Amino acid sequence: MKDSNFLRENNARHMWHPMAHPADSQANPPAIIVGGEGVRITDVDGHSVIDAVGGLWNVNLGYSCQPVKDAIAAQLNELPYYSTFRGTSNDKVIELSYELREFFAPDGLTRAFFTSGGSDSVEVALKLARQYHRARGEAGRTKYISLMKGYHGTHFGGASVNGNAKFRQAYDPPLAGCIHIPGPYLYRNPFDAETPEALAQKCAQALEQTITFEGAGSVAAFIMEPVQGAGGVIPPHASFMPMAREICDRHGVLLIADEVITAFGRTGSETGSRHWGVQPDFACTAKAITNGYFPFGAVMIHERVADVFEGGGKEASVDTGYTYSGHPVGAAAALACLSETRRIRPWENAGPRGAELKAGLEALAGRYDAIGDVRGEGLMVAMEFTGDRATKSMPDMAAVGRFQKAAYEAGTMVRVSGPNAIFSPPLTVTAEDVAEMLGAAEAGLKAM
Repeated sequence: MKDSNFLRENNARHMWHPMAHPADSQANPPAIIVGGEGVRITDVDGHSVIDAVGGLWNVNLGYSCQPVKDAIAAQLNELPYYSTFRGTSNDKVIELSYELREFFAPDGLTRAFFTSGGSDSVEVALKLARQYHRARGEAGRTKYISLMKGYHGTHFGGASVNGNAKFRQAYDPPLAGCIHIPGPYLYRNPFDAETPEALAQKCAQALEQTITFEGAGSVAAFIMEPVQGAGGVIPPHASFMPMAREICDRHGVLLIADEVITAFGRTGSETGSRHWGVQPDFACTAKAITNGYFPFGAVMIHERVADVFEGGGKEASVDTGYTYSGHPVGAAAALACLSETRRIRPWENAGPRGAELKAGLEALAGRYDAIGDVRGEGLMVAMEFTGDRATKSMPDMAAVGRFQKAAYEAGTMVRVSGPNAIFSPPLTVTAEDVAEMLGAAEAGLKAM
């Protein structure tokens, strides 16, 4: 490995970082991570910290999941690549499709379409939703409804349904026919709703009113995250997703669950949709499907949707896909990851550890006025900073930067997104790890 000075000097000289201004990456060199073990990462200076970011929501099983590493190495020796386009397949992807059907059976999801990651999965689901209606003779159903603050990736379709204009304004105009409605974000909501239940009802009414206003015959799908992630960790009230499912059914609208973050245990349940007792028409997955060790994703498809495609004519031919759809190395990694996930059942740890983390942050909110809100579900937890609790004004972002830096120095990598400090560690964290994260969070708050 090159020495630390070389790495710092060349980091932003020859590459651009995602979601960052090139000049900022040059002026503020990032932490350069060179090692990972268990729930900890180590930077180029030898500083070891708990990774409370979990890679990017995806390293659910930590950095020492040897079965996944072994599966990748073995598959590289057997078959490093072959396509799954019409006429060819590979053994690992066939086995994986069977195992995913078993895992997602309680969600009614029985078919898989493989992708290279989360943005790909969302794009495929949006396309197949339109095609489903076309195959049923309703080609006019082309619009999508999504929630404000939602995040659905960076392709043009996903960016267009994103509920944060930041991710599409530089690339306008977006895909036509994308409508956004208020989401169940209690801390800042346009209805002045005072309880999660009341807000869920208002948001469900907004969904139905929007479908009616646009004309149900023009709407293809409603897409939502079971718990909003990048938007600031916003869990809906338990009644919201079931209400959305009922409204979609009544109007013939498909429900796409963006489970890129929530699938495989992060909410404290096997899937985010199952957490709320809902069967979606599509579930977009990626991230934890390989524990972040290989770029891979899958769109899981409900039996009722599959029936339309498999029983349809030429208009039901799936004419989309990627060079790396069903990549045998990714499929081998996913098989090993799914086996390990079933063995250790990480959702059973995510629930109690997430509750401890949230309670600890709430205790800190009682002592530090900079915290305006604490919220979360399972090991998706956030605290939102504010400049003034009474007015809920935005915080000084320089102070938020000091929080992140001090927390890192105190032993925990925390993700800052806007006014939010987001905690999404590996699902294998212990109670002792949670206590250490809380100590680092307090060090960050003192630095603010």
